Amino acid sequence: MKKILAAFSILIVLSSCASPNESNNSAESAGEIKIVEKNVLTNLPGKNGPVLAVKIDDTPPGHPQVGLDLASVIYIEQVEGGLTRIAAIFTDEIPPLIGPVRSARVSDIEILAQYGRVGFAYSGAQSKFQRELSAANLENMSAERNPPSIYKSVNDRYAPTNMMLDAKALLTKTIDTEGKKIDIVKSVGWQFGEIADSAKRVASVLIKWPASKYGLTWSKAEKRWLISYDGKPDLDSTGKQLGSPNFVIQKVALTNSIYHDKVGGITPYINSVGIGTGYLLRDGKIIDVNWQRPSAEVGTIWTLADGNVANFADGQVWIALTDNEPTISYPAPHASAQPTKSK
Repeated sequence: MKKILAAFSILIVLSSCASPNESNNSAESAGEIKIVEKNVLTNLPGKNGPVLAVKIDDTPPGHPQVGLDLASVIYIEQVEGGLTRIAAIFTDEIPPLIGPVRSARVSDIEILAQYGRVGFAYSGAQSKFQRELSAANLENMSAERNPPSIYKSVNDRYAPTNMMLDAKALLTKTIDTEGKKIDIVKSVGWQFGEIADSAKRVASVLIKWPASKYGLTWSKAEKRWLISYDGKPDLDSTGKQLGSPNFVIQKVALTNSIYHDKVGGITPYINSVGIGTGYLLRDGKIIDVNWQRPSAEVGTIWTLADGNVANFADGQVWIALTDNEPTISYPAPHASAQPTKSK
């Protein structure tokens, strides 16, 4: 418990005292100190810009998705009917197009609150949910408030999975023209460093929701988890397979919200505040982790079983929010290895 409290104290101090530029690494070259800015969510060289969250379709007609390779963080959320939807966080590079853009859900408010005042890009929301959405600490940048030159309906897809977002134009309009406030990205809890000794090598991992599934296999050559969706390689619009150095499976409680879709399907509420368990996948290995998030306004602390910090690898982070245990396949023992005899 002391180690967990210490981790929270470190997070609070860093969040309140250090700006993104102050936490950058310095490199000394030819007698001069060169400041290398690093994105706080990926620990990779890059800028720390305003936080833009985009809701993206995650059904078969919505694939291939557009722009996810440049997201800093990607959340997979369960929605009605056991399907999944994505909330992608952009803070550094902004792709020319992002999509297909879909509607907001009640769980988005709690998930995004840890980032501060976020620019929230989506298309539509239930009418009775609008009041709760308006009261949240979010800058509404939805399709209902912006022209078709920013939220574009493309001809090679069918509604409702044919809307693409010109995010650069949206940010320019919202921040520069309208003078709206969107917070610059800050740390939301995880730290970077060496992999834990307790990590175990895995062959593959399968995460299932009632009507969706994701598979993961490690690419040693690319140093990232290659992602499959519903049993097929998860390709983006350029034909490249999506993947990431970090993939987090966060076990959460799903409860019924007061909202439902047009055919009566209940919208699940994803409880991302509290405590729980999960798994961190990095470097071709899996690590049991615990998570703690005391309130919606602060980030999530990730720790190992012994209470020490669970370090992430540098790079993009995917977080799958689920109440199911994953199916984990471990490598077969070496052919020459002798089986262990039971006593």
